[in-house]
Amino acid sequence: MRLTRLTLIAIALVIGAGFYFLLRQQLEAVEPRTYQATEESMIDTAHLLASMIGQDLDPGPLAEAFDAAHTRAFEARIFEHLKTDVGIDCYLTDAEGFVVFDSDRGRRVGEDLSTMRNIVLTLRGEYGARSSRTNPEDPLTSILHVSAPIGDPGQPSGVLTVTKPQADVLPIVRRRRTEIWWGTGLIGGGILCFVTAVFIWQYRPISRLTDYAHAIEQGKRPPLPPLGAGREVNTLARALESMRESLEGRKYAERYVQNLTHEMKSPLAAIRGAAELLDEDMPEEDRRRFMDNIRAETLRADRLLNRLLELSALEGRSGLEGASDIDLREVAARALDQARPMAELAGIELDADLPDHPVPLRGDAFILRAAITNLLENAIDFSPGGESVRIRLSVDEAVILTVEDRGPGIPDYAREKIFERFFSLRQLKAGRKGTGLGLTLVKEAAELHGGTIALDPAEPTGTRATLTLPG
Repeated sequence: MRLTRLTLIAIALVIGAGFYFLLRQQLEAVEPRTYQATEESMIDTAHLLASMIGQDLDPGPLAEAFDAAHTRAFEARIFEHLKTDVGIDCYLTDAEGFVVFDSDRGRRVGEDLSTMRNIVLTLRGEYGARSSRTNPEDPLTSILHVSAPIGDPGQPSGVLTVTKPQADVLPIVRRRRTEIWWGTGLIGGGILCFVTAVFIWQYRPISRLTDYAHAIEQGKRPPLPPLGAGREVNTLARALESMRESLEGRKYAERYVQNLTHEMKSPLAAIRGAAELLDEDMPEEDRRRFMDNIRAETLRADRLLNRLLELSALEGRSGLEGASDIDLREVAARALDQARPMAELAGIELDADLPDHPVPLRGDAFILRAAITNLLENAIDFSPGGESVRIRLSVDEAVILTVEDRGPGIPDYAREKIFERFFSLRQLKAGRKGTGLGLTLVKEAAELHGGTIALDPAEPTGTRATLTLPG
């Protein structure tokens, strides 16, 4: 896995862990803090109601107040929580802990609560409160009891206790928890998205530069990829591009000097040998044959140099700087005119099938014409006399040009090397090898235009060259 992804995963884990602990702490604090606020208001209520009760523990005023409150209809919206009825009750116990009044329909009256924590503490003169469940198995049945002394707090004559079901507060607790979930999630998600965006913005150009370097290492000539507006990464890209051009220029010169030296040895040796023999007395027929050899090797050297110049012009490019809108049908027609004299001398017929309408294409007309001419000349060189070379141009999802001959075809051992520089097969009529640069030039031209070149067996014999270009 790439270091970028590992780093991003590590940051995501750190952010996630931090927000998890923060979220857990916030959620755990919501319920007790809400109940603390509720208890604080219940203390005030308990002492207020206790002050209304005399030493004789007369519950009359309390009964009237709670009866009126329980029948009151109202709506109170506390943020998102809607309250429609009074949620508190109270009960009154004497100094012995027996209930003498209960606002909840008198259901506790007569009960002995002297052992309850809130009653015991309040009768001692301390703050008394407790939380008890009406159903021990159900935490939602918890009721909060807050007590206040009646009369002298040191020796109270009774205890007034205010009760409130904790379930009344749960909607507020749930609402608060939902807000915490959403708030923490949005903040954490936003931070994570921001960090991810920064990583992508910073590391995607580096990834593209890495792919660009790998493509150069494989011998391709890709254009410099788009890298965005980052100054540092663009400076690095320009440095890489400059280094690539410098290294390619040096390797290019070394490779071609070596290859040219090797390839020129053969025609020069043949020319020198024939010239030396011409100084001797020999029959006229032999003299003519040696002169023909000199002319043929001179033409071969000239063709090799021309091909090499054309190929070097293509390999020095990283893109089509001079591209324009062209008609490939017209380019193919000119290539046919250029190859026709060679075909006539070889006794080969050129069978052309070009569309009646223009074939628009974005590219370099000179490069494409040179590529098509090389395909035609290559097909002519390997075609027997009296045969034909067929050229077809069609438009489908892409522009496809095929050149098909009736020669012996490409041997299996040569298929992987056929596009390599200076690799060539022995021509059918001349009996000697070609320059080994024609198909390399076609491949370079196709790649510059974003296309491909493929050589496949033809039926019944021969080779079909397919040049595919984006329409």
